[in-house]
Amino acid sequence: MKEKITYKDAGVDTKEGERAVSLMKEHVKKTFNENVLTGLGSFGSLFRLDVSGMERPVLVAGSDGVGTKLKIAFLMDKHDTVGQDCVAMCVNDILCQGAKPLFFLDYIATGHVQAERIAEIVKGVADGCLLGQCALVGGETAEMPDFYSPGEYDMAGFAVGVVDQSKMIDGSRIQKGDVVIGIPSSGFHSNGYSLVRKVFFEKMGATVDTYVDELGETLGEALLRPTKIYTGVCMKVLEKAQVNGIVHITGGGFFENIPRILPQGLGVEISLGSWQVPALFKYVASCANIEEEDLFATFNMGIGLIMIVSREETELVMELIRQGGETPCVIGKVVEGKGVSLC
Repeated sequence: MKEKITYKDAGVDTKEGERAVSLMKEHVKKTFNENVLTGLGSFGSLFRLDVSGMERPVLVAGSDGVGTKLKIAFLMDKHDTVGQDCVAMCVNDILCQGAKPLFFLDYIATGHVQAERIAEIVKGVADGCLLGQCALVGGETAEMPDFYSPGEYDMAGFAVGVVDQSKMIDGSRIQKGDVVIGIPSSGFHSNGYSLVRKVFFEKMGATVDTYVDELGETLGEALLRPTKIYTGVCMKVLEKAQVNGIVHITGGGFFENIPRILPQGLGVEISLGSWQVPALFKYVASCANIEEEDLFATFNMGIGLIMIVSREETELVMELIRQGGETPCVIGKVVEGKGVSLC
């Protein structure tokens, strides 16, 4: 007689997956609004598109993950913030086109589903969606035995927003003399962690529990701080002012991200010393003797989002950003040339 083999014998526990869904429901539902037409469990997620007041609505989509920052969550066994990172990396990107975020979906893959841990991750996603002013309408949790090391997982997300075509921001209005305004980051966000981990954990032999006097906290606390989401401040500014360009400072730092929106023949001069670089960036630089240009090519250096505006709009935009709870500063200007230079 042949031995009976179940899906659970192969490493997939569907009952635990069902329990995970049950635990995450309360977190997901708090992101719902009147446009969400389906709950968890439907094959597809339905979202009613309200385009009132728009002549030519354009959907804007973005997809991203958290990267090796997840390794910090594994080391700390703390999983309720990386979901916000995932939302931030997607939502902040679509804000750069002037889009209002509508909804978000997540994908979590792990070797074995642990219901409480999955619920913690989704709590972070829901918290991020609330900050991003979008609904968490669905997602997928994939159990993949022998594919991931015990206790590890990966995650990615997908955000959709909408903007009237006449109000899209693509950088084409940027002109010589425009002002570059920086809005602070909350830390490394979700970029540069392969280098950070190599410096702190391999080169220095530190751990997530190592207390750093210069930071006033442990490395783990500093490194796991979630990525800031800029929806609130962007919506406030875009409602009342004209912004010629928005840049999300992600992987590639200043040198790769700013040129993505610049018209041909124009560059940006960044004025060093025009903002206070946070201690975290100074600390990693001193620990690894990283040159200034490499720092700006890898990290956000304390500036998570950039708005490029005309001189005439500068004071209005600065005031609107302050009303949105942020502390902006003028960090540079648009010049004739190419790329980004540090001055």
